[in-house]
Amino acid sequence: MPKTADHIDDSAAPLVEHLTELRNRLLYAIAAFTLAFLFAWVFWKPVFDVLKEPLCAVLEGRGQQCQLVLIKMEEGFFVSMKIGLWGGFVLAFPAIAYQLWRFVAPGLYRSEKSAFLPFLVASPVMFALGGAVAYFVILPWAFEFFLSYQDSFAATVNEGAAATAGAAAPSGVVFNGSMEAYLALTMSFVLAFGLCFQLPVLLSLMGRAGLVSSNGLRNTRKYAVVAILFVAAMVTPPDVTSQLILFAVIYPLYEISIFLVARFEREREARMRADGTWVDLDDLDDETESKA
Repeated sequence: MPKTADHIDDSAAPLVEHLTELRNRLLYAIAAFTLAFLFAWVFWKPVFDVLKEPLCAVLEGRGQQCQLVLIKMEEGFFVSMKIGLWGGFVLAFPAIAYQLWRFVAPGLYRSEKSAFLPFLVASPVMFALGGAVAYFVILPWAFEFFLSYQDSFAATVNEGAAATAGAAAPSGVVFNGSMEAYLALTMSFVLAFGLCFQLPVLLSLMGRAGLVSSNGLRNTRKYAVVAILFVAAMVTPPDVTSQLILFAVIYPLYEISIFLVARFEREREARMRADGTWVDLDDLDDETESKA
């Protein structure tokens, strides 16, 4: 039987060959991650200085010195290791994704390859965009909110000092943060926003596979609004402004997902009409009612 244009590249390889191929791809991915980890670990200090910039900008605006401390003896080492792991994964992701693609691609139809590849490229782009929004927009707001509690303690201290005449005024409460705690907080924000920005990629891929429809997404708008508000309340500080910013960023992504899914549906309908395989459900319902 002659092969058509839309054929599977290789479906006759035995299980042992597939396992060997999987092992080789995993070894290549691990090697890429190891090299990227070592590179990121060597340059962990400049990376941490970049991550510290949002905090330093807020502290300088408040007239405070930008300084973090080591609470535990081993804290500096663990901070460098975590930056190495995060940075290594980010740097090695193109190589890891390429190895994954080389393993999966031979088992896909050419039409499936052309459909899946754009999502594989869009996913890291959207993650980077979400991380940039967290770094440049949300983190300064969050740090300003958290550090505003210093003012509350300072006001309490000033009232107590005025009430006790002749006594030395106490120093108050000043932020003196831990390196490891700051890194964990910053990376949690970046990770949360990066994952939230995967929403259009995930819904579009599900729409391309026929798992969701544009009408279904439109009908569940009110539930999506509640879910996005809940996520915004979970990943942002208890500040209405930050929550509204996150909602204003994520909800348009939901609308974009509806547009993309509707576009895929129109393309699928046009292709099936051209092939003569399209069935109009409304016409089918009318025909069923007329027979009844």
